[in-house]
Amino acid sequence: MIKEQIRIFCPATIANISCGFDVLGLALDSIGDEMVLRKVPIPGIKITEITGQDLPLETDKNVAGVAGMAMIKALEYKEGFEIEIHKKIKPGSGIGSSAASAAGMVWGMNQLLGGPCSDPQLTEFAMEGEKLASGSAHADNVAPAIYGGITLVRSSSPLDVIRINSPKHLYASVIHPHIEIKTSDSRKILKTSISLADGIKQWGNLGALIAGLFQEDYALISRSLEDHIIEPVRSILIPGFDNIKKAALAAGALGCGISGSGPSIFALSKGGDKATEVAKAMSLELNKIQLNHDTYVSVINTKGIRILP
Repeated sequence: MIKEQIRIFCPATIANISCGFDVLGLALDSIGDEMVLRKVPIPGIKITEITGQDLPLETDKNVAGVAGMAMIKALEYKEGFEIEIHKKIKPGSGIGSSAASAAGMVWGMNQLLGGPCSDPQLTEFAMEGEKLASGSAHADNVAPAIYGGITLVRSSSPLDVIRINSPKHLYASVIHPHIEIKTSDSRKILKTSISLADGIKQWGNLGALIAGLFQEDYALISRSLEDHIIEPVRSILIPGFDNIKKAALAAGALGCGISGSGPSIFALSKGGDKATEVAKAMSLELNKIQLNHDTYVSVINTKGIRILP
């Protein structure tokens, strides 16, 4: 029986995972937004409530509204939806705030309509929301939110998303300093060309990371979590980044890097206890410079968006 209303959990995500700029992402389980969607006979999308953050209610100015309207247009759907968005992920945090809203919108609509769209189609609709937020229709956050687990975007045009194995003992520690870095701004400072030497290092690490994830080879995963291209540029925007990374590695993390465009910093570890130790070590470094922050420890969320009771 198709429901008329649902409440869903829309996970935060880590994009890039060090060596996979714009192509790799993973879904978290301990932090995410909640959305309520209901079918209504009035055409279009009406955002009735947003809590947690001051975001636009206008459909064409909200990533959820833009993504949802792209889906309505493609399906030629004649009725509409009302939505409530309860934000737990801060915009500009680097853990997929806009992606959670855009992906949650189209995933929830698909559930209420009986599932007419595939995951690739939903990802393409959600990418329209990301385009509004950052200026580019990228899928590295919305794909893991929709597919669950770890995803590789082989191509954005045409879209080709590959689901990557999530080792069962792999945990993420995330620390979010209370500063905001807009994705659109952080993309402007990136170089438009790289050296062949840096390219060889980067795609070597990317290939090895994928192999390590499928083989559940934590030592190989650790050796591969290196970013020779993006991190050296973006890290200057994050206070204390170098010390935080050193502390995470000293505490036993497999690797540490910038989550998406930052300012959040992530570390991957083997086991929840180790991930908790790593999170504490990262937090201590921000305490030293008196910068308020949030910390999260999460197993990889292999389900992605899900319906809540």
